[in-house]
Amino acid sequence: MDKTDNTEDDIFPAVTRRGFLQASSALVTLPFLATSVSAAQAKNETSSGAQDERVVQTCSTFDCGGKCDIRTHIRDGVVTRISTRPDEALDEQMPIMRACVRGRGYRKFVYHPDRLKYPMKRVGKRGEGKFERITWDEATTLIADNIKAITQQYGPGSRYVHVGTAVSGGTFSGDKMSRRLLNLTGGYLESYHSVSMGNTAAATPYTYGTPASGSSLDTLMDTKLVILWGHNPTETIFGHTNYFFQKMKQNGTRFIVVDPRYSDTVSSLAEQWIPLLPTTDNALMDAMMYVIVSENLHDTDFIQRYTLGFDEASMPKGIPANESLVAYLMGEKDGVRKTPEWAEKITHVPAQTIRQLARDYANTRPAALIQGWGPQRHNCGERTARGSTLLASITGNVGVKGGWAAGYGGIASRKFTTGPEMPDNPVKAKISVMNWVQAADDASKVTPEMGLKDADKLDSNIRLLFSLAGNYLANQNPDLHQAVKVLEDESKIKFIVASDLFMTPSAKYADVLLPETSFMERWNIGETWGTASYLILSEKVIKPEFERRSDYDWLREVAAKLGIEAEFSQNRDEKQWIEHIWQQTVESMPDENLPNFATLQKTRQYLFKDRPYVAFEENIRDPKNHPFPTPSGKIEIFSQRLYEMKHAEIPALSHYVPAHEGPEDPLTAKYPLQLITWKGKNRANSTQYANPWLQEVQTQKLWINPQDAQKRGIEQGTIVRVHNDRGVCEVPAEVTPRIIPGVVAMQAGAWWQPDEQGVDHGGCPNVLSSARITPLAKGNSHQTMLVEVVKV
Repeated sequence: MDKTDNTEDDIFPAVTRRGFLQASSALVTLPFLATSVSAAQAKNETSSGAQDERVVQTCSTFDCGGKCDIRTHIRDGVVTRISTRPDEALDEQMPIMRACVRGRGYRKFVYHPDRLKYPMKRVGKRGEGKFERITWDEATTLIADNIKAITQQYGPGSRYVHVGTAVSGGTFSGDKMSRRLLNLTGGYLESYHSVSMGNTAAATPYTYGTPASGSSLDTLMDTKLVILWGHNPTETIFGHTNYFFQKMKQNGTRFIVVDPRYSDTVSSLAEQWIPLLPTTDNALMDAMMYVIVSENLHDTDFIQRYTLGFDEASMPKGIPANESLVAYLMGEKDGVRKTPEWAEKITHVPAQTIRQLARDYANTRPAALIQGWGPQRHNCGERTARGSTLLASITGNVGVKGGWAAGYGGIASRKFTTGPEMPDNPVKAKISVMNWVQAADDASKVTPEMGLKDADKLDSNIRLLFSLAGNYLANQNPDLHQAVKVLEDESKIKFIVASDLFMTPSAKYADVLLPETSFMERWNIGETWGTASYLILSEKVIKPEFERRSDYDWLREVAAKLGIEAEFSQNRDEKQWIEHIWQQTVESMPDENLPNFATLQKTRQYLFKDRPYVAFEENIRDPKNHPFPTPSGKIEIFSQRLYEMKHAEIPALSHYVPAHEGPEDPLTAKYPLQLITWKGKNRANSTQYANPWLQEVQTQKLWINPQDAQKRGIEQGTIVRVHNDRGVCEVPAEVTPRIIPGVVAMQAGAWWQPDEQGVDHGGCPNVLSSARITPLAKGNSHQTMLVEVVKV
């Protein structure tokens, strides 16, 4: 059998491949398109008619929030096809998690002929992608020798492990184990902040005292109205979100989606789409609150009992007049009432639509305003996150079944595996993940004001960098040209180790490049995002081909050459680490009655037996004995902590402030279009970009509204030049009313493909995005960018 030659029937046996791909571009309920397997195949590992075939339930460990149920069909040590959960299994306790189009395409990805096969070292300039094959002994010796030499010359604070999302979750990954190795040899420079949701996680506690503002989705089954604000779970998949949302829709729940783009979530769920200009979310929220307050639709009793800062009477002592929410909305300080007509000019949402949205939300008790993570990836994202919490608070939708506290939305009742034990890090300084370029270029630029924590200054520039299972270095990093300029300078970072499945744009900047294993070729446990609460065993179902090795495997060899192998590995192989982590997890949750590892290998999955959970229910039921974990013990509509920071971009009362590179920026005279990105259905970040079938599912294009296209002489399929002062990208145009005028959009995660002039032809938005950090979280704002678009 040719292992790289997938036939059309391998993954889509009941429909033609072409028919499936055509359907997938029009339909968004992709998990329901697959053919079912038989009842016999539904068993976790069994014969399926062919004596030598077995079917193993597993999941990917890519940075995808679903951890869907995929079934690998294995014959003679080869995965012959992938199916998904059968119809006959629908009566099981675990809600359905059928594989989406990404899951159906994994075999093509794992057996792709372009996968890295051997360890290599760089022979050209950094970034040229010129390498020569070396042995594993040479590779691990190079790594060990550079760890010793760089640590001796620059100290352990010069060592850094970058973000890696191709192996995600808290269980077991190469980047975690590389941190373990560095901690055992003196430590490393740690980073904080999540590129995915770090801004909202940092902002939400200024209202509630904690970021954990989400409830379990089973508490929303009787909710009559859900507003999804910049949330696109149909494509990104957040655990069982779509399962519950579809059931709610069938039960009569009304869905409204606020988003500049008519996403697949709009088409599959929403009865109303409300588009607005990016970065103007707070203006829409302000006007909604104006309508609610001026029409006396707010929950007065709730506000008086549980909140601080709604009106002048509830303000903290010592604060000047007219700093309350009501004073702001009524223009007592600036003379501007925050009416729907005021907001219409900013957001481009009609005033009457704003009134209707506000009345619907306030009059439907309870209602759930669920904010996605896209809006908080702007330089105004912290304000937007807090703005949604103010709406939830003044309508009394906090701490009640069927309501939603908004903000970050993480759930306090969620449970995770314990992960590998991590020795203490002797290096105390921490940088934001957004500081790494500056820390590599000139460490003196990284100050506490710029995001440095637990230190006044850094002891060294970053000199040694690990990038394991990640494509952030030279693809996902904002202001890509700035980042690669530092990477190319070999006087800055002395040694870069990268491992991956493919020669990604980031892999080209490695000094030693290693061929990693896929999730089918190693052991792990899949964990989910959002409010999901289940685990799936990800088993090693096939042996790695060529000279591919897992990160942990070669790290053991490096540890041996550093003289710490026994301490590092604790004499465990990969499977034994997973078994150990599971046993530690079992012991940490005695009330959960988790199965032992032998049983998990049979059941394959575990759904935590949590009761329905409502965020802040206890704080609302008994505020005297369970105050909110804020300084005041109340929901802080007005945050004195933020007030004392005296920062114009993070006001104490979260409200609209025109954003840098937003629609009111004078830069719009040169670059009049706002560019946003979205996470598409055919890949997780940049993972699976190299899968040709999934490239057909959704090709990389620039979405542009017909009005904007007509002004520029752009037609469907025209190659356009998207540019600003940071970079240039050339990509085909998708002329569509699914994006509003004044805004253009590209799917995130396409691989950077520069020509000799530096013009990108891959559709990588990060040649255009800004490295500007947010004022509170010191996080990413790469969604905030102005561009112009012209015909090539």
